[in-house]
Amino acid sequence: MKTHDRRGAAFTFQPFSRRQLQLLNWWRDGSPHIDKFICIADGAIRSGKTTAMIASFLHFTQERFAGRDFILAGRSIGVLKRNLINPMLRMLNAWGWPYEFNRSDYVLTIGTNSYYLFGANNEKSQDVVQGMTAAGALLDEAALMPQSFVEQVLGRCSVDGAKVFMNCNPSGPYHYLKTDFIDRATKMGVLHLHFGMDDNLTLSQEVKARYHRTFKGVFYQRFILGRWVQAEGVIYDMFGDSSIIDDLPGDLASAYHRYIACDYGTKNPCVYLDIRYSGVDALLVEEYYFDSAAERYQKTDQQYVEDMERFIGTDEPRAIVLDPSAASFRVALRQRGHKVREADNDVLDGIRMVASMLALGRLKIHRRCVKTIAEVRAYVWDEKAAKRGAEQPLKEHDHAADALRYFCKTIVRDRDLT
Repeated sequence: MKTHDRRGAAFTFQPFSRRQLQLLNWWRDGSPHIDKFICIADGAIRSGKTTAMIASFLHFTQERFAGRDFILAGRSIGVLKRNLINPMLRMLNAWGWPYEFNRSDYVLTIGTNSYYLFGANNEKSQDVVQGMTAAGALLDEAALMPQSFVEQVLGRCSVDGAKVFMNCNPSGPYHYLKTDFIDRATKMGVLHLHFGMDDNLTLSQEVKARYHRTFKGVFYQRFILGRWVQAEGVIYDMFGDSSIIDDLPGDLASAYHRYIACDYGTKNPCVYLDIRYSGVDALLVEEYYFDSAAERYQKTDQQYVEDMERFIGTDEPRAIVLDPSAASFRVALRQRGHKVREADNDVLDGIRMVASMLALGRLKIHRRCVKTIAEVRAYVWDEKAAKRGAEQPLKEHDHAADALRYFCKTIVRDRDLT
């Protein structure tokens, strides 16, 4: 399937800030940074770095090269299309630049240049760019990409005059992008441009205030203040007595949709959470928690299905949001006619969404869900992993917390949090 030139909406450009203008022009003749090989734009969300980077990259590639190949990469093809390709095509429409987008082969052609799309979410991702000779690359959300992929891309950009553009929100201080590139900018030929929300002139004070309310803890430090800080201590430090309820609303059945979130386990505990969601507020009203180690016996998939059906009763949920690794249990549930949705297991983004829901007061847990309350309170960052540059929760007493994360990341939309 191909999309030809000048179809769809055009991008509406707004005045650029000083920082955005730096990003737009860093590679041009006369710039003090023209000798740099890499430009990394990091900082707060909604700070205007992606818009300026797309425009800069397009002008760089079209003004400096003809008949060359380029790399466009994101953590997945789907995310890349949403974050990068859609606004890029709208910019091309606004400028009247002819293009052709082959959606099946993931190739964008502008003039005589070809732009190849890649997803980079695991160590094997580096294999897909091997053998390429590129004149440049644009890496969206580079901090979420494996180091092996980024290094492979740098090696592929071997044409004279090639440059690599990266944007990201900050991660931890031991992340390779911070330690190997930003902290060694001069030696590595890196231009580091740090963005704050004030660098996006289109954001109103009301919108900025809303984002300040949405994030807490390490996510506030990174996504709002744009700092590379370590995740440590209790993850949900915003969880307190105000997040626990004793009574349920009278309109629970009519105003809320029902979901069951499940973290499946045989040797580990198996958890079902009965969650009601209005599109704004989420209420955890009941839990099922079976710990085979404590009970000294394991249950079969069929027994878990029977437990699930007793837990559901006669009010079938919109979906059972299931641990994506529970393949056999998923099959068993579907054979019994239940609608099962495989959970989005993006750990850090899921944690961020749970934290935002708690911080905004939009996630409440009934007091009878004692196991979930205990786990949420005890959910901590793995500090040893953080010092290795890997960010993850400590894998202890986290099964109900994982199920809660599955629900928020899979069902709740980011736009519902602002």
